[in-house]
Formats: sequence, structure tokens, C-alpha cells
Amino acid sequence: MSEMILEGGRPLLGCVRIQGSKNAALPMMAAAVLHEGEVALHNCPRIADVFSMERILRSLGAETCWEDHTLRICCRNLHGFEIDREDAASMRSSVMLMGSLLGRQGCVRIAYPGGCTIGARPIDLHLKVFQTMGARVEEQGDLLEARTPDCLWGTRICFPISSVGATENGILAAVKARGTTLLENCALEPEITHLCHFLQAMGAEIGGIGTRRLRIRGVRILRDAQFWVPPDRIVAGTYLYAAAATRGKVELLDVPLGEIASILRVYEKMGGQWECNGGKLKADASGVRRMVEYTRTQCYPGFPTDMQSVLMAVLLTIPGKGRIREEIFEDRLKTAGELKKLGGRIHTAGRDAWIIGGGPLTGARVEARDLRGGAALAVAALAASGTTVIGNAGFVERGYEAIDADLAGLGARIEMR
Repeated sequence: MSEMILEGGRPLLGCVRIQGSKNAALPMMAAAVLHEGEVALHNCPRIADVFSMERILRSLGAETCWEDHTLRICCRNLHGFEIDREDAASMRSSVMLMGSLLGRQGCVRIAYPGGCTIGARPIDLHLKVFQTMGARVEEQGDLLEARTPDCLWGTRICFPISSVGATENGILAAVKARGTTLLENCALEPEITHLCHFLQAMGAEIGGIGTRRLRIRGVRILRDAQFWVPPDRIVAGTYLYAAAATRGKVELLDVPLGEIASILRVYEKMGGQWECNGGKLKADASGVRRMVEYTRTQCYPGFPTDMQSVLMAVLLTIPGKGRIREEIFEDRLKTAGELKKLGGRIHTAGRDAWIIGGGPLTGARVEARDLRGGAALAVAALAASGTTVIGNAGFVERGYEAIDADLAGLGARIEMR
């Protein structure tokens, strides 16, 4: 695994463009399977998870090619339905292919999906969707197989809890199902809206986009389409909070302003200032000095769980006492242990982390345990004195394209090896 070496103690200054969204691109890539033709995803991030999904698609018979940041996917000659065990274990989003492969091939075989180890991430809701639509699901150890005796059938599905992945899989399964599917209590994350708009561009019939109630009328065929992957709200939030941790002044280009409202509210509570014009967010974090006493992660539009550990890193630089409650994943506070190696004063119990900020942070050897935790360690390292070495930096490369170049462009002293 690669290492990231950072020398801290310098405020970030400069301008950086926000990459395409990881969490939007991956379901779109899965959706491409439904079409017996070609789609083009512009502004697609060149990150490890996208490359992993591309590898899976190619193993199923898809043809792919890159033109700068445009990814072209042709699934005209798709022939496979089994996802390699190692590929499935490497990334959580491989589960998205279940809905689209059932819709296209009528069968899918996959090992339980992997990804970051941030707590229990059951897929029982996904499987219930497929079963309700007429698929037979069998489990053999860590292998899953789902088959349709004839086709998937439109029906009414009410999710007992709001689930991003189950909502996306329900949409993908319904697009070519026979009849109309009504999905209720859907998650509201922006990536679901982007997926629906992409599918509409391909000819899908979807109503209620952006609400908790989606109505999808199945179609027989889809059409070629081109789509612009929107900017990544979590990357934007990470770079904004990196400026806050270092008391810097940065300009972020192509910011999805409407999608980061909760991130900006917490930034303002810390004393950060910002203005946005024409997609350019100018942030002045030189006045960050107020501890945020309590924050809890929530489903969208609440504060995102993907920003929880990054916020923890920022709060360590502010005098006072704060508390973060993780409501989404029960095991996502483990980055606190690595932040302690830098001098962070953090106590965790259950889903809560108590932070005593304002003490000195000093460079040390730390290990990334997951994607967002690795980014949090980079943010803390930028604020620390001395040199920090982050092991397992490959986790960070799963979601951040050229993070070393982006941070170096803002004046950070950073090296990947």
C-alpha cells in the first residue's frame, strides 16, 4: 500500500477544481449495463473505485475507453452475470450491479460486497427489493445468486428505513421491469437524483425525482446517452475543511453549492466565511476559532457521515470541547485512535466522540483505516507541526483523484510514494 507524507503547519492558499462525484459515477456505471449500446460519462473521476467498477464491467463483456475524463461504456455484447469474488470484495458499490444485471440478464451471482470497514452494512433491503419483484435469491456461504424465472415485475415497495444503496438498486431493477414500480420512503441523497436524470437521458420513465416517492414505468429498450457527472460534494467539503484546519484561504471551482448546505453551516459555526459566485466558492478560514459543541451525522440533507472524521480533525485545532455523534455507521469513529497519535485529545464511547481541541498536533506515523478516515488524517497532518506519514494511503485514492496534486496546488508540502 502507498504512503502519503505531509509536512504541516502551513495555511492552504490558492484555487482547486472539484472532481466528478464518486458516489454519482459508480451507480451510473452500473446503470450502463441496462442498455445494449453506448453511454458516455463526462467529468468522470479517475479514481481507484471507478477503475475497479470498470474492470468488473469489462469482465462481463463491456467495452470501455477513456478520453481524458470522459469514460465511454458499450454493453452491446455483454455476456456475463457473475462478478469475481475479489472484485466484489474490493468495493461496496459492486452491489449496484445486482439490480442492473437482473434487469438485463435475468441473473446475477456475486460475493457479498466489500469496501471500507466502517461497521455493519447489510444488503437485506436490496435482496428484499429483488424478491418482491419476483426474483429468487439463494445464499451459499458468502455467495449470492438471484434469478428471475421470467422477468422482474413492477410492484409497490416501501423501504422500512431510508437506504441509499437499496433505493438505487430498486431504481435499476425497475427501469426494465414489466409494469410500474412504486418506491416509497426513498433516500434523498443527491446521487439518487443524478442517477435518475442519467437514466432519463437513456429513455427511462421516472417520476417523483428528488422526493421520497419514485414511480418508475418499465421500458423495453434504452438509448445511447451522454451525461456530465456532477462535482463531488464530499471532496468539496474535505478541501473546505482542510482550509479551516490550517486557517487558510481557498477558492473551490465547480462546487455543488446546494448539496453542501449542512457542511457550510458547520463551517460557519466555526467562524469560517465564504461567498459563492458562478460556481466558485471563495472561503476565508482565517477566523476559524469557535468550537462546534455538538454535531450529529444524518441522512441527507443532514450532516454527512462521510464528513464526520474530517470534522473531527478540524475540531482538534479549535480550543474548547465538542461532541460528534455518528448516527449512520456504528464503527466509523475508529479514526479517532489514529488522530490521537498526532496528539489529538479524543474520547469515544459507543457512537459518540468527545473532542478537547486547541492542543498542539505533532507529526507522526498513522494508518488510514478507510477512505474518509484517511482524508481526515491528511487534514489533521496539514495542521500539525512536523512530518506525518500516512500508511495505507491507497484508501484515500479510492475517492480522491490526485489529492496530492490538489493539496500541493494549495501550498501543501505533500508526497505520495
